[in-house]
Amino acid sequence: MDTIYALASARGKAGVAVVRISGPLAFSAVETLAGDVPAPRRTALRALRTADGVMLDEALVICFEKGASFTGEQSAELQLHGSVAIVNAVLHALSDMDGLRLAEAGEFTRRALENERLDLAQVEGLADLIEAETEAQRRQALKVFSGALGEKAERWRAALLRSAALIEATIDFADEEVPVDVSPEVLELIATTMLELESEIAGSKMAERIRDGFEVAIVGPPNAGKSTLLNALAGREAAITSEIAGTTRDVIEVRMELKGLPVTLLDTAGLRETEDVVEAIGIDRARSRATQADLRVILLSDAGSVPEIEAQEGDLVLIGKDDIGQFEHSVSGKTGQGIDAMVAHISSTLASRASAASSAIRERHRVAIRDALRSMESARNEVLLGADRSELAAEELRRAVYALNCLVGRIDVENILGEIFSSFCIGK
Repeated sequence: MDTIYALASARGKAGVAVVRISGPLAFSAVETLAGDVPAPRRTALRALRTADGVMLDEALVICFEKGASFTGEQSAELQLHGSVAIVNAVLHALSDMDGLRLAEAGEFTRRALENERLDLAQVEGLADLIEAETEAQRRQALKVFSGALGEKAERWRAALLRSAALIEATIDFADEEVPVDVSPEVLELIATTMLELESEIAGSKMAERIRDGFEVAIVGPPNAGKSTLLNALAGREAAITSEIAGTTRDVIEVRMELKGLPVTLLDTAGLRETEDVVEAIGIDRARSRATQADLRVILLSDAGSVPEIEAQEGDLVLIGKDDIGQFEHSVSGKTGQGIDAMVAHISSTLASRASAASSAIRERHRVAIRDALRSMESARNEVLLGADRSELAAEELRRAVYALNCLVGRIDVENILGEIFSSFCIGK
């Protein structure tokens, strides 16, 4: 395997820049630059020079032996002064060495996968960790990167292998002394595992919301104060406001963080009957996005108004433009009255839903778990039909194990690796 290198920190001027090297010639490259190889996992200060003896930089060097690095290979990191010129000079010196080449996007992480330092779910968790913008996203991604989903998959897999072994014993050793009826234990193992898988599926939608963001739609009639409220929450003029009814024609989105959760606020067209074709399109979009949103803030023009759309669980129905707090359930984007209470309600409602999130954070995870569940359902039915269906039950259990192997990347994942690693930067 080639020895690869790349800048692992962000490009541009910085206090420190990190160049990573991984592969069988990593220590040789360090020796060429630094004159010797520091003791593994011991940071050492070294002068880096070209093959001609020209000084490049004074850097901290740390080396990792094979099996003890992120990639599982012999690796090294050079912590340079963060000058663009220094980084370019060191990269150029590495490019002149035989057997070294610049890493491709995500290649360090891919080697960690191939060397079984990470499973595929952990790789996906790492990608999400790099992209995390909010505290909730960080916690969730870190949980997956730490192997939470892989540990669950291994437990489920062990239960299914035990079930299959019990069934196959009755097939292969029918004439010998084996338990006459293994179906009670098999059915219990299948039932317990199915409950856990169903719980994982149920929490996957919330996990996806944490990863991609919740949507909160602000809806109501024209001139109810929707755009002013959006601007107040965003802290900028994200939407045009005026006294002219129908000013907002399209859905305006503002992404922000509320109490550690990623939230996209939606300002929608005022809901009313209209003969204006363009405004009517905006109103249709407003109703559609409001229906799909995770939560709605429904603004009313006055205390006697009826909501234009039906409120769902967790929604807020407030009187808009109540600048002085005349009503109990009201809000004003102009003065800020009621905004703190509104934000607190939104945050607590979404946080409560997010607490049910599982470790399955991607559609690929859900597909693999659903496939395993279908096979387990079939296996259970075959066991209930009697001993003469044992071979079919065992085959369905093997299919379920196969699906769980796909979940963590043990098999059959080559077709998705390119898509996954394309999201990584060079140097990771």
